[in-house]
Amino acid sequence: MSLLDVLTVAVLAFVGVRIAQGTRFALSGTGRRRIAAIVRGVRWTHFALAVPTLAVVLLVAIALVEVPGLDFGWWTAIGGVGNPVTGTTDRTAGTALEWIIPLAFLTLLLPALPLFAEVEERMFRLGSERRTRPQQARRGLEFGLAHALIGIPIGVALALGIGGWYFTWWYLRGYRRTHDPHAAMLESTRAHLAYNTTIVGLIIVAVALGGA
Repeated sequence: MSLLDVLTVAVLAFVGVRIAQGTRFALSGTGRRRIAAIVRGVRWTHFALAVPTLAVVLLVAIALVEVPGLDFGWWTAIGGVGNPVTGTTDRTAGTALEWIIPLAFLTLLLPALPLFAEVEERMFRLGSERRTRPQQARRGLEFGLAHALIGIPIGVALALGIGGWYFTWWYLRGYRRTHDPHAAMLESTRAHLAYNTTIVGLIIVAVALGGA
């Protein structure tokens, strides 16, 4: 087994454990109550607006990774594909693991998806009503760049900043209606959840078709 194989296995093991921990909490009483508070407020508009936003993010990401240097990501450098959370890697290409690992990871991820979205919204959006427009824009970009830490290409991380600005728009919209930061965060969390659910759905379809 080569060094890259060892690194890939280590990354997948770490990601798998983290996802499993999130799923375990999601299935607890506290987790289920928190998820219910998020999910029951999800509306069709959250999904309807997520689709064009995701399309813009993808188009910008495709353009940015053509820029020399912006195509680098440590996960892709060791043979990974996309986000380590999907469990997709060149190391399993041509084997049953090529679709078994991604489907297992995504199946585990689905129950905890609302909670993971809320964690990111609490970190990057809560308090946005007190920030200036430039500060809000910078925070959205930081949200995108934070994803470079988990290995995705820098250009894709920059493009994800568009998603950060989109979630900020939902947060501020919710704050103007309620004047409650936590209610506003719930609204941006629902938008984030719809966005992530759309991505996961597309990945599951792609993996299933690849496996077939």
